[in-house]
Amino acid sequence: MYSCIMLPSKYVQGRAVLPLIGEFLVRLGKRALLLRGKTTASIVDTAITAGLQEQGIELAKVDFGGECSEDEITRVAEIARAEAADIIIGAGGGKVIDVVKSVGYPADLAVVMVPTIAATDAPTSSVVVLYTAAGVFAGVRFYGKNPDLVLVDVETIARAPVRYLVAGMGDALSTWFEADTARRAHRPNTSGGLATQAALKWARLCYETLLADGLAARRAVEKGVVTPAVERIVEANILLSGIGAESGGLAAAHSVHNGLTVLPETAHYYHGEKVAFGTLTQLVLEGRRTDEMREVAEFCLSVGLPLTLGELGVTNLSPENLMPAAELACAPGEIIHNEPFPVTPQMVYEAMLAADALGKEWSAQRKG
Repeated sequence: MYSCIMLPSKYVQGRAVLPLIGEFLVRLGKRALLLRGKTTASIVDTAITAGLQEQGIELAKVDFGGECSEDEITRVAEIARAEAADIIIGAGGGKVIDVVKSVGYPADLAVVMVPTIAATDAPTSSVVVLYTAAGVFAGVRFYGKNPDLVLVDVETIARAPVRYLVAGMGDALSTWFEADTARRAHRPNTSGGLATQAALKWARLCYETLLADGLAARRAVEKGVVTPAVERIVEANILLSGIGAESGGLAAAHSVHNGLTVLPETAHYYHGEKVAFGTLTQLVLEGRRTDEMREVAEFCLSVGLPLTLGELGVTNLSPENLMPAAELACAPGEIIHNEPFPVTPQMVYEAMLAADALGKEWSAQRKG
């Protein structure tokens, strides 16, 4: 077995870097297609348009349809072909970005990410999470190629609702624990190799950054300002988490997220919010030390991430209601099978109940 690591070709992060986009794209092509999320037009559209015009890059625009589904990918791919685009830009959240990857990589277009929120690590990776039109998890696609450019304007991120940043911390929270599990189980990362030392160090740094700067970053973004803590958390949510997850390896936390999507009650909760609960469930499933789980719980409580199923809208904890989620989490090919022991739906169901009970107790203690 070999070791390998995957990285975006260029990662640029800073204040007011968006107007520089044309300078970075001029070597990538001459005709660009911009896929815009719901609020992208009012946030970054003008800057992207002006930046590309300065460099003589033609630009066409299309609005995102709402889900990273097969139908949406096909629709945007047809537009890209009609426009003869050689660059495709995704401006918005993780689902917008995943559609852009699904269109750009197979067509050999230059793929450019302009995240307007720091809610997931999708901008840096080759991985695409697919959903049905109704928003239920439908699978994962691995392309083996990373974006040509990730352009992160921290001022844009800081203007977004703080819940997005916190959700990104929830997604990033799993990075170290999943990578550590994959390492101990000698399981491959998403590109088929073992984690390098660098990937594991980045995964650990991601976790340490969350603990050190998460609360301060939340408070700053609540005020709409950028501080060094915000800069570090944005980097943790997008870059460190992306490299750590893709090149370190994945395990139960994201599979629990995938399972929870089958429950209609969770539809209005973000990816990272469900991953945060999935992380605690993974630690219970693995029999981790109580103090280790308590550290994760204290972090979640401090920044406002859910620790219980009730906080994800799930109040019916019966086997009839929860077992479909546990079964989907354990579907053939799911990353939960990177755990160093066989995992069954019954084990996941019981781990979710135990995690929920711990979350309730620790939440009550904090309030008391």
